[in-house]
Amino acid sequence: MSGPSTLNVQLSTRPQFPWRIVDVIVAGIFIYAGAIKTLDPVQFASDIDNYKIVPWPVSVVLAFYLPWLEIFCGFALVVRLLYRGALSISTALILTFTFATVAAKVRGLDITCGCFGHASQHWSFPAHLATNLGILAALLALWVSNRSAKPL
Repeated sequence: MSGPSTLNVQLSTRPQFPWRIVDVIVAGIFIYAGAIKTLDPVQFASDIDNYKIVPWPVSVVLAFYLPWLEIFCGFALVVRLLYRGALSISTALILTFTFATVAAKVRGLDITCGCFGHASQHWSFPAHLATNLGILAALLALWVSNRSAKPL
């Protein structure tokens, strides 16, 4: 008795095609940024220390662990494994990076971001801020699109 008219199956709960592109772009940014930092953790520790927010030993620990966290979050966004956790952590990271950059600027510190290795070394403050806010906007859009997806 269960013919096509009585069978109610939801075919997909994943976000539509454009949101997958945003997933992959944001994931690529986090994977690339993390991978660049893993190549020279001492330089990244120095970049963190330039913000004068945490002591040197904490900068060293962060320099060894943060890049891997970024990489794992990026992969989680691509494969959609622990997706909401990856979105949460990525959003917290980008907010922290943005607040640290603004705090450094307010205190008059001339810093190298370290975000994308040597590629971002000569970016201006507005360029750093625009990049971070763009990534944050994409993460928030992914949050909204994920919440609108219907559960099984």
